[in-house]
Amino acid sequence: MANRIVISEQLCKGCGLCVVACPHNLIEMSTELNKHGFFPAVITPDAMLSCTGCTFCAQVCPDVAIEVFRER
Repeated sequence: MANRIVISEQLCKGCGLCVVACPHNLIEMSTELNKHGFFPAVITPDAMLSCTGCTFCAQVCPDVAIEVFRER
């Protein structure tokens, strides 16, 4: 398993802290609203290939909407 993150678009309230925290600028805000009316954070499959699994995004997420899976 490669390093990857999973962002729960339904839990995300669009604060953008993860966008700022990502040292590689891999996370961005969606242009589509989730069911709660927020623009959630997203990461594209291409950007995911560059994810180092540093966990900064998950650490700053106040909604615990991000899970990090690290390569063994």
